[in-house]
Amino acid sequence: MEANRIYNFNPGPATLPLPVLKEAQAEFLNFHESGMSILEISHRAKEYAAMQAQAKADIKELMGLGDDYEVLFMTGGASTQFAFLPLNFASKEHPGSYVLSGSFAEKAYKEAEHLGIGEIVASSKEGGYRHIPTQEELKIDKDAAYVHLCYNNTIYGTEYHYIPDTQGVPLFADMSSDMLSRPLDFQKFDFIYAGVQKNLGPAGVTLVVAKKSFLEKSPESLPTMFKYETFFKKDSLYNTPPAFNIYMVGKVAAWIKAEGGLAEMEKRNKKKAARLYGVIDASNGFYRGHAEKDSRSFMNVTFRLPSEELEKTFVAEALAKGLSGVKGHRSVGGMRASIYNAMTYEGVDALACFMEAFEKAHA
Repeated sequence: MEANRIYNFNPGPATLPLPVLKEAQAEFLNFHESGMSILEISHRAKEYAAMQAQAKADIKELMGLGDDYEVLFMTGGASTQFAFLPLNFASKEHPGSYVLSGSFAEKAYKEAEHLGIGEIVASSKEGGYRHIPTQEELKIDKDAAYVHLCYNNTIYGTEYHYIPDTQGVPLFADMSSDMLSRPLDFQKFDFIYAGVQKNLGPAGVTLVVAKKSFLEKSPESLPTMFKYETFFKKDSLYNTPPAFNIYMVGKVAAWIKAEGGLAEMEKRNKKKAARLYGVIDASNGFYRGHAEKDSRSFMNVTFRLPSEELEKTFVAEALAKGLSGVKGHRSVGGMRASIYNAMTYEGVDALACFMEAFEKAHA
């Protein structure tokens, strides 16, 4: 572990790659020999334009996408996208169809429901969001504007391990907490968005990667800043963007490329997840995973202990060992270890060893 740093298992804002932080620190006062910090430079400057273009190119390269897709940098978090999507694409004749797999999937649906243009096509809510709805559970409406998924559910620790067949209906996905964590056939998705603060950068940027055909024209009735068309035609520069945050996203994307791309990220993330799930499964019920095994997330490992008092003790003792952010979401309780791309295996192993020792002391 780096001196004066701890292992950060918070779900977001979350840990960032240490090499990225050091690189940003080194050029913080003088960005690309401009004599200014990235915090000061104009978003119209040629240095900024080159940085943003490279970030977009790296993201598309990692995803294996061509010129029919565009990358947008927006603000407001994924929660703003929940409203943007139905406003731009849905109608009473062609509603948005939503698969409910967790809290954020439910929040996305509620925005469309509020507008009267949303419907549910599958849900795992009744079972406590312990599994990802299967292909067989999806009741696709052929007249839907899109099918919307939340691909990884941070609160419940579930993740899609298949790409649904939507029978020709456009596929939209919130990938806030597993974006660029593994190879996927991204061309099967028409529209992807992600708040970057979990796996790609600091809070303040929402990444949108979508087919240009979905971005080229928005309803005339919408205000300017509620149109995807505005961001698309102005290259995300209609108004001043969060320049520093975009710069950091670009550095994280470059780091992923340098480390071996999405295949390498998947290899590492599976190894980390297997270490923690192995402790849970070997504990004879002392640790109880929330997610069903075939729906387990590689990004967020959620589990309970025998009592809430033990859980409080676990959190306190973990922090004393330099293991921060392991407390679960207030809506479900328990523990949650977020092990995004930037979390090292050494950090995960330290948590796993602590879990084994804690079980031995308290079982």
